[in-house]
Amino acid sequence: MAVSCTDILLPKMLQPGDRVRFVSPASTPDRDDILERAKLLESWGLVVEFGDHAFRRLGYLAGSDDERLADLNDALRDSEVRAIFTTRGGKGSYRIADRLAFEAVRRDPKPLVGFSDITVLHLNLWKRCRLVGIHGGLVGDASNAVPSETSDSLRAALMSADPIVLQSDTEEMTSALTTQGQAQGRLLGGNLNMISTAAGWALPSLDGAILLLEAVDMGLGQVDRELTMLARSGAFQGVKGVAVGQFTGFKSHGTITVIDLLREHLAALDVPILGGLPLGHGTCPRAIPIGATAQLDATVGTLKVSAAVRNRDHD
Repeated sequence: MAVSCTDILLPKMLQPGDRVRFVSPASTPDRDDILERAKLLESWGLVVEFGDHAFRRLGYLAGSDDERLADLNDALRDSEVRAIFTTRGGKGSYRIADRLAFEAVRRDPKPLVGFSDITVLHLNLWKRCRLVGIHGGLVGDASNAVPSETSDSLRAALMSADPIVLQSDTEEMTSALTTQGQAQGRLLGGNLNMISTAAGWALPSLDGAILLLEAVDMGLGQVDRELTMLARSGAFQGVKGVAVGQFTGFKSHGTITVIDLLREHLAALDVPILGGLPLGHGTCPRAIPIGATAQLDATVGTLKVSAAVRNRDHD
């Protein structure tokens, strides 16, 4: 059945025996790390494959644009592949995000798992196809082991049609940004640097959305410039609420911190803000659907998001 670009594409949930594939749309991963991640997926009963160029290295990229794009599009077009895992973020997804196999996505939607640089792929897949994706991955801790909280949340996002509920963590730095109030809308966004990179070509309308923000290793001036540009361009027009994940690797600039800067910019939106969410590059990040309907309650500190996948018997 043909799918129009206005329909919401909700992939089918994974089940044991399904084939999944690792691809590298951005930078080159550590091979040993990914092989360990593959063992974890195999323990879920999944059959793991790798794109032809998943471990290729070309400077800071995992191969040429054409090579990285070919791996991703091959996975999108292969009807036997039921989910696509990106090996890492880094740099480079933005170079190929406009050449994805969008018709294949509309014909056979499947979950794309990734965050950070992969945000630009999620944004353009939502803009062009209304595909619900998964912001997250099998991220290791200081010992490079994947925490159970991280792997369990990703498994639930892929293999269950239950809603996902995240609680704000007071230990997370961005919890200081939390205000009051409730908001509802589709959860869109992710990495701040990629949201600003997507502006003008891959960034969908955020009108009516809950905006997700996370970032890592950016200077305060860069955060200030990107939030200013997005606000002045009208990209934030109609945003109903803001969900703030982990902002890691930031140093204060004199008396100004990244929390001060975020509070200044986000307060101008005059919407409920929920910080302290374990989403991003920090400790034990969770997986969350992107493009799914979300209910943000800043008063009680929860973000509830509908499933990223549907039961296989619901066509």
